[in-house]
Amino acid sequence: MRLRVSVIAFTLTAGVWLAMPAWADSFFFSTGNPDGKLGALSRPASLGKLETETADDFVLTQTTVTNRATIKGLIPPGTPLTSISNVEVELYHVFPLDSANPPSGHVPTRVNSPADVEIAAATRDGSGATLRFISSLSNGSCVVVTDPGCFSVANTVVNGIHPIPNQTTGGEGPAKGEEVEITITFTTPILLPAGHYFFRPEVEVTGANFLRLSAPKPIISPGTPFAGDLQAWIRNSALAPDWLRIGTDVIGGATPPTFNMTFSLSGNTIPEAGTPGQANCHGKTVSALAREFGGIHEAALTLGYASVEALQNGITVFCEP
Repeated sequence: MRLRVSVIAFTLTAGVWLAMPAWADSFFFSTGNPDGKLGALSRPASLGKLETETADDFVLTQTTVTNRATIKGLIPPGTPLTSISNVEVELYHVFPLDSANPPSGHVPTRVNSPADVEIAAATRDGSGATLRFISSLSNGSCVVVTDPGCFSVANTVVNGIHPIPNQTTGGEGPAKGEEVEITITFTTPILLPAGHYFFRPEVEVTGANFLRLSAPKPIISPGTPFAGDLQAWIRNSALAPDWLRIGTDVIGGATPPTFNMTFSLSGNTIPEAGTPGQANCHGKTVSALAREFGGIHEAALTLGYASVEALQNGITVFCEP
C-alpha cells in the first residue's frame, strides 16, 4: 500500500520535479592510503579455516546511497588475481545496537565495537550478484618477496584471535606480498540513514589469504578525517559474536597501537529523505529523490539501481522500522 501511494504521489507532481534542475550531492569517504603497519585477515570459512572478519568504522551525516567501494589488501607473492574468487560486504551498527547486552565477558570490552550481527539489508555478495568487483595490482609485479613491486607490512593478525585471558599475542610478525586494490560496485546500492557504522569486507582467495591493509590513524590526506573515528576490530567464528580491538587487545604492548583499515565509499546523499519507521517515509523519500535528480527514473539511473522498481524496493526496505 505504501508503494502505491508513493507512486501516485510521484505521478501527480512528476512534471514539477522533471522541470527542476538536479542538485544531487555526491558522497565520498576514504581512510587514505596503506601505511605499511598491519595486515589483518579477512576471509570466509572454508575447509579447515575459520571465517575471520576485520571491520573499521565510518560516519554518514545524512541519508546516503552507497554504490561503490574500494579496499586494499595483501595476497602472497605470485598469487594470480584470478584467485580472488568472491567478495562479500557487511555493515554493522556500533554496539550495543543489534547485540546482546550485557555481553558475554569473553573479551576485554565491547564499547565502540561492531554489533553482534550485521545489518541484514546492507549485506552484498558477489556470489549473489548484489555486487561485482574488479581486482588490480597497486604496486606492480611481486612474484617473489625480493621483487621491488612487493608491499611490506610490519605486523599481521591471522590466527591469534582468542578470548580473554589469551587475547594479547603481539601479532604474527611482518609479511610481504602483492598489494591488491579491489573496486566494488554494488549492483544493489546500499541505502542507509545518518549514523555511525562499521564496514566489513570479506575476500575469498583460492589457496591463500587476503590481509586487509591498515591506513593511518588519525586519518590524514588524502583520507577523510571525521570526529569519533574508532579503531579497527577483528573476530573469527570461534570468538563471535564478540570482537577484539586489533591494536589494543591483540597486539598490545606498553603503548598499544591503533589502526584504521584502508577503504573508500562513494555514492550520493539524500538530504530530505524520510525517516525509517515513520508512516510518510516512503513517499517523502521518493519525493526527495525525484527533486534531487530531476525525476525518479533519473534517480534510479544515477544511483546505480537496475530499474525504478529496484529503487522502490530499496526504499521500502530502508523505511522499515
